[in-house]
Amino acid sequence: MRFERRSFGRRPYPRANIPKPVKVGEEYDVDINEIGSKGDGIARVKNFVVFVNGVKRGEKAHIKITEVRNRFAIGEKMEEEKEEKTEEPKEEGSEVEIEKKEEEPKEEGSEVEKTEE
Repeated sequence: MRFERRSFGRRPYPRANIPKPVKVGEEYDVDINEIGSKGDGIARVKNFVVFVNGVKRGEKAHIKITEVRNRFAIGEKMEEEKEEKTEEPKEEGSEVEIEKKEEEPKEEGSEVEKTEE
């Protein structure tokens, strides 16, 4: 009887380097559909698995890819910078500027001018 060597699910040859649909530094808007065994959120970009730390199931997130491997990628949740930028113009009309505008006319009619008259 001849015994055959079996690989039991392991490939005797290395996996081919298939092009990945994501690249390091790219940003995506994704839906977190699952949670991994270590607590990371799992999203899919073009059916490619992306693990994202610090998100919950059902959450929509804007992510940036930080690492790409053969079968998955790792991404991090990006803070919403768009909201912060829209708040900055609102601060321009704040109470501080209104107080400065009120003080300026007072300086024009100062006591020094009154004494000279």
